[in-house]
Amino acid sequence: MTTTVSRSVSTTPNTTAAPTPRIGRFGRAGLAAGIGAAVANVAAVAAARQFDGSVGEIQDKAIPLLGFAQVTVFAAIIGVGLAALFTRRARRPRPTFVVTTVVLSALSMVPPVIVEADVATKLVLGLTHVVAAVIVIPAIAARISD
Repeated sequence: MTTTVSRSVSTTPNTTAAPTPRIGRFGRAGLAAGIGAAVANVAAVAAARQFDGSVGEIQDKAIPLLGFAQVTVFAAIIGVGLAALFTRRARRPRPTFVVTTVVLSALSMVPPVIVEADVATKLVLGLTHVVAAVIVIPAIAARISD
């Protein structure tokens, strides 16, 4: 009597193995936080303009509200890129990310200070940087594993 045994060989990767670091886990969080920060920044600037119509004007040209949203989302995308870089390269990615992004956020306060605008505009511009940092940095950092 002869018995035939057949084995099938799967060429698909094992999906139960430990996942490799991917941009998805903090990419989605960073994008969602960026959109949330953009909405918060637009609301802050719109509210400030209700009190003083010239807020958000640099050299007598108003910054469009959409511009605040675009820059905020772009900064969040840069944060996601830094998180991806530090996850792959840094010995301790989360602290490296937090320190780097806090320093970059502090440096981003220089242009609002030196721009030729009134004090209210400088304060609102600075506020938008702080709002973005406070929302985006923790959202991304929470998803970076050490």
